[in-house]
This record gives sequence, structure tokens and C-alpha cells, in this order.
Amino acid sequence: MTMNETELKISNICDDIKELLIHKNRKYGNSALKPNRIFSKSSATEQLLVRIDDKLNRIMKGAGLLATDEDVVNDLIGYLVLLKVSMESDKHNDIHEIATSIYGKGIKAESDILDHAKDFD
Repeated sequence: MTMNETELKISNICDDIKELLIHKNRKYGNSALKPNRIFSKSSATEQLLVRIDDKLNRIMKGAGLLATDEDVVNDLIGYLVLLKVSMESDKHNDIHEIATSIYGKGIKAESDILDHAKDFD
């Protein structure tokens, strides 16, 4: 199926954000989703929420969301994508904890985990 002009723009912007996130992930060693936890013991999800709050606070205080300041917009989009990834990981961890409580340490297959996880959705 051929994309229209708007769909192409959406695709290009999403590709740019993807490349930015992959570049930063390689540069900073996955620190957003696996933080070193030197001072804070908060989860990666909670830490991402704090980063988003900080970015929005700076915008509200006049630090910028100018038409020419794409970095602010890209940073927010990036943080929101990372938040979604982290939330998915949290969900997976919750499913694993449920499965461990059912099977103990002898979990046989991921399909078993997913079958029992459906009972909790």
C-alpha cells in the first residue's frame, strides 16, 4: 500500500526518533532502562517519569518549546517511548513474578507463563 504525504512524514519522524533513541542508548549504555542506582533506588519507570516531569517543568518555566527547538520535542517523545518500553518490561516482570509464585523456580516455558498471565488481565 502506498503511503500518502502525511503518512510518509509520520514514518520519517518516527524513524528519526528511533535513530535518536538507539544512538543515545548506545552512547549512554542503556542507562534509562537499567540505571546504575547510585543514589536513587527508584524503578526505571519512576525515574523516567521524573525526567519527563523535569522536562515539562523547564518548558513551563520558559526554558523553551520554541518552533525552532526540536530537541525539546524530540527529548519528550524519546522519554515517552522509553516509558512505554519500561512499562512493558514492568508488565513482563509482573507476569514472571506471578508465574514464579505458581510454579516456583521450575518454570518450564514462557507459553505457560503467558497462559496463566491471561487469567490476571
